[in-house]
Amino acid sequence: MRYLILAIAMLPLAACSTSTYNTYEAAPATPRTEAPAADVAAIDALLEDVYGVISGPVGQSREFDRMRSLFTADARLSSIGPDGVSGGTVDDYIARSGPFLVERGFTERQLSRRIEVWGDLAHAWSSYEGTFTNPDGTPGSVRGINSFQFARIDGIWKVQSIFWQATGPGRALPTDMSGE
Repeated sequence: MRYLILAIAMLPLAACSTSTYNTYEAAPATPRTEAPAADVAAIDALLEDVYGVISGPVGQSREFDRMRSLFTADARLSSIGPDGVSGGTVDDYIARSGPFLVERGFTERQLSRRIEVWGDLAHAWSSYEGTFTNPDGTPGSVRGINSFQFARIDGIWKVQSIFWQATGPGRALPTDMSGE
């Protein structure tokens, strides 16, 4: 009898949760419109500049002041790695990665990209390939995707954040982003 009373008492809760899921309808897909050509050109140039300031052979200093000028004052650079998410400010990135970039050389190039713009907000999904020198002198490489977020401030596009992840077991680049 106790279980029957409990079951009857739970019926209204079960009905509520079931009806919530059964009546939910996803919003209709909104067709994408092309981003304005001037915005795409400005963002493409900004992407090229970001890839350019971190790229160079072993021993070549990087233009970190130029790098800082491409980002908003509170920009973040973060990655997803084997130990989870890590990151920080542009200056944190320079302090952590700057020595590696110069000592081991690192050249990163964009393979493919998708850009979306809405007002003063933009996003680029940018696949990349990077090359560097391993400690034993052999060549190394890495591929992955950079997720860039941009803000237009006083008419100028700046990077607000970069969030990236490298390829790995079971995580290949999507076919349309592989650059092939």
